[in-house]
Amino acid sequence: MTTFVDRAQLHARAGDGGNGCASVHREKFKPLGGPDGGDGGRGGDVVLEADSHTASLIDIGFHPHRRAANGGVGQGGNRHGATAADVVVPVPLGTVVTSESGEILADLSEAGQRFVAARGGRGGLGNASLANRRRKAPGFALLGEPGEEATLTLELKTLADVGLIGFPSAGKSSLVSVISAAKPKIADYPFTTLTPQLGVVAAGEVTFTVADVPGLIPGASQGKGLGLEFLRHVERCALLVHVLDCATLEPGRDPGSDLDAIEAELAAYGVLQETPRMVVLNKIDIPEARELAELVRPDLQARGFEVFEVSAVSHEGLRAWTFALAKVVAAARAAGLESQAQRPRVVVRPPTVDDAGFTVTRLAAGAFRVVGERPTRWVRQTDFGNDEAVAYLAERLARLGVEDELRRLGAVPGCDVLIGPVDDSVVFDWVPSSGETDAAEDSAEDDREEST
Repeated sequence: MTTFVDRAQLHARAGDGGNGCASVHREKFKPLGGPDGGDGGRGGDVVLEADSHTASLIDIGFHPHRRAANGGVGQGGNRHGATAADVVVPVPLGTVVTSESGEILADLSEAGQRFVAARGGRGGLGNASLANRRRKAPGFALLGEPGEEATLTLELKTLADVGLIGFPSAGKSSLVSVISAAKPKIADYPFTTLTPQLGVVAAGEVTFTVADVPGLIPGASQGKGLGLEFLRHVERCALLVHVLDCATLEPGRDPGSDLDAIEAELAAYGVLQETPRMVVLNKIDIPEARELAELVRPDLQARGFEVFEVSAVSHEGLRAWTFALAKVVAAARAAGLESQAQRPRVVVRPPTVDDAGFTVTRLAAGAFRVVGERPTRWVRQTDFGNDEAVAYLAERLARLGVEDELRRLGAVPGCDVLIGPVDDSVVFDWVPSSGETDAAEDSAEDDREEST
């Protein structure tokens, strides 16, 4: 028995960067060999990739935890640590990625499209990379940066041009089976279709996809039946087709009441109000059904619906209906291309040259908090058991302008300075640095770290 999963949670953990190495070259008759510690390797990323051969999120549902390998550590002899391989997770086309807060992070709708779910940490510089004219033989190296962790929700929204909606046993699966090569399960009992089924239809020069959505019932928007679980699969459709059963034997049901019930559920779902509608009166191969279809057709047309009478058994009316679908789909695609061409370009603006990349906030009791990508990363890469490494951190913060900003806000020696976000801060007793730095050489070190 196959299982269809269209919603899953992914716990991604990227690899940590490898630690740099603090090493001194030692060789006979070469007492001043100099530092030769290599850099650590970058940790692996966890990457989501849209794959046309992946049909559902079942693999992620059963294996929600994905972790990339850590980068290799640097070694003596200027040997750099290996860069860890990325973990690529294939997902179906139409997968929407959201954060824990509900923010949409990515919409993977094209084959090969990628999204980095968790980014691997940078490798730490070895002491060979940290050496300069002032610091000829550093006795320290930088630690690797921890990899990112993320908990993401993946939701599949099927990429179909036309969505067939209606009550259970209205004949949606039968219609898909005769207008396309798809072979969904067909039986004479409700809820035969338990997962959305896609069929590819060719009408003239237009080829489009049709989705058979599991039957809706009153209350689907509140979770009854299967409708709420699968209404998301018709959110992207250019057209919704009401498939109305004109041969139902259930008391109290007729095409008009079925249409009203489904429209009420679509309105309660709250996303599909603007999607165009079409009505198909099905099963007209039965004489009583044909009479009922002819009776209700004028009323449906008066409500603004384009109406077609069809039969999946005799194939009557299918050709005209599929060409009408193709016409609507072609118009929607043309409108989509036009709107995309008229869409304003996204301009990527780099930070201004005077953008420090950090902020300093004064807290209660005379403390200060420093928040920024670089200061936070530098703290994580510092070995606080090494006095020389701590002094190097102070130099970097001073060069970035953190000390000047602290002085401007009234900081005095000995006050508490917190670096990092609220839930992951490191507390220091501030001691202003007095050593001079070589800005050009230190900047070159930062550039090497960014590229590690």
